[in-house]
Amino acid sequence: MSVAVLDLGSGVTVSHGDGTFVTASIVKVGILAALLLGAQDAGRELGGTERAYAEAMIVRSDNDAASALWEGIGRAAGLDAANVRLGLTRTAGGEGTLWGVTRTTAEDQLVLLRQVFGGHSELGEAPRAYVRGLMARVVPEQAWGVPAAADAGTAWAVKNGWLPRDATGLWVVNSIGCVTAGGRACLVSALSDGNVTKERGVARVEGAVATALSALDVRPRRSRTDRS
Repeated sequence: MSVAVLDLGSGVTVSHGDGTFVTASIVKVGILAALLLGAQDAGRELGGTERAYAEAMIVRSDNDAASALWEGIGRAAGLDAANVRLGLTRTAGGEGTLWGVTRTTAEDQLVLLRQVFGGHSELGEAPRAYVRGLMARVVPEQAWGVPAAADAGTAWAVKNGWLPRDATGLWVVNSIGCVTAGGRACLVSALSDGNVTKERGVARVEGAVATALSALDVRPRRSRTDRS
C-alpha cells in the first residue's frame, strides 16, 4: 500500500509507503493527458471520435475506448514521452497493448494530478478543465476511494483502477483524484496490491486516504445525517 496527499493551499505533502504499483485503469488519466498534450502541440482540438472515447474511458472506465486512445498516442512510447514533459519520473508504460500494466508510484500520480488541478501545467487551461470535468462525472458505482474523504456536499473528481492479477488472483485497487476535505482542496493518490478481493482493496484504499489526511490535520466535514 502506498498513499500520498497534497494540500493544494499550503503545498504540504504527506506520503506513506513506497515502491511501484501496476496502475490498472488510473493510467487512463495519463493516456488522456498525453492525447491532449499531443493535440495542443499540433494546435488542434480533439476530434469527435477522440472525445467520445475520452468520455467513455474516464466516466465509465471503458477499456475498449482506452485501447483505442492508447494506440492513438503511440502506446507506451507516447505515454512515456508525455510523462517526461509532465514531470513523472517513476512511471513506465505497459508493454504492447497492455496499458493496464503500466507501473507507477503514488508520488508520480500526485505529479500528474498537479498538472490537472494545480496552478502551473504543461497543459493549457481548457484541456485541464476538460480532464477535471470528466473526472467529476464518474458513474456512481465507481465513486469510491478518494471521494469517500470529501466533505459532505462538496464536489470531487476521481479515477479508480481495479485489476485481478493472473498469477495470484489477488487484486490491484487504486484511486486518484481531488477532494475538499476539512475545507481544504487536496490531491490524493492511493495505490494497493495483494488484496484478497476488490472490496477489501477499496476499504484499504479509503482507510489509507483517511489516515494520510489526518496526518495533514484534515478531517472531512460530515453532516449529522452522514453515517460514512
